[in-house]
Amino acid sequence: MSAIDNMGIGRAGSPVIPLPNPGEGGPVAPDWTVPSTPGANVPVIPLPNPGEGGPVAPDWGVPSGPDANVPVIPLPNPGEGGPVAPGFSGTIITIRPVANPPCFFCGNNANSTAQVRFLNAVGGYQPFQIFIGNRLVVNSLDFGALTTYGRIADGFQIISAVGPDGYIYLQKSLPFRAGEAQTVAIINTASGIDFLQIVDGSCSRPSNMSCLRMCNLAINSSPMDLFLYDGRMVYSDVCYKEVTAFKTIRPGEYQFYIADTAISPRNAVTDIETIGSTVSTLVQPQVLVSFFLNVNANATYTVYALRRDPNSNEVQILIIEDMS
Repeated sequence: MSAIDNMGIGRAGSPVIPLPNPGEGGPVAPDWTVPSTPGANVPVIPLPNPGEGGPVAPDWGVPSGPDANVPVIPLPNPGEGGPVAPGFSGTIITIRPVANPPCFFCGNNANSTAQVRFLNAVGGYQPFQIFIGNRLVVNSLDFGALTTYGRIADGFQIISAVGPDGYIYLQKSLPFRAGEAQTVAIINTASGIDFLQIVDGSCSRPSNMSCLRMCNLAINSSPMDLFLYDGRMVYSDVCYKEVTAFKTIRPGEYQFYIADTAISPRNAVTDIETIGSTVSTLVQPQVLVSFFLNVNANATYTVYALRRDPNSNEVQILIIEDMS
């Protein structure tokens, strides 16, 4: 399904620029009711549909409030959500806070620890065993599986990914910082597998709001775009191994698409193109997968794009919901 199926189609199937929704366009100068006055026919940027834009913090009605201007990802328009598209393959894992996570490897000073969890983002392997030093901390980690957090001593620690037969596929010394939480993902590389450390920092957000970010762990993928059903972009050009910054998102139901980035990035400052007799046709993005997400309040979401087969174009989605 195209992200812009709701656009008008002109004569003989030619695409046309759609008219604005009722109430969106038109002159809005103070004297617009008097057609003969200056400024009466000046076009303006249309306002968003009701409920789409604007601050939505608890004190949004108070312009001077501390969260009055916090930008958020808008909810889709009524009727835009719906069932997940056939291409979806994935799951949502909800992680709730634990007062005292177990010690994976706390060393001699149990008070100077970080938190770590492990994610298997590679296909084609038997489930991994994860060792910290000589201690087995995860017995079987299959593709798309995520462990809970455990505590680990700060400083450099030896982490190993081992097969069921004891074969060591990967062993590296990784740094950990006291008080920090992170996800260590096992990822594909051109020469085998590697570890990728992803910091699971807190997201600053108003009360009862949530946060969203995206991480591309689909090997051999082009940069990806994440956008809403109606084509509004959330993230663009997310490259392999890239983790985006968090964005604030309102609780509600969302329909998302992930697609290959179709347009090359341009310079930060460009002239406005004049639409003349020749209009360039916008390159339609190649949609890889769509998914439905019901966002809860006071949660942090990470959307992982995974690929079980490095030689396939199929993308799986894994969504981690960290509850406050």
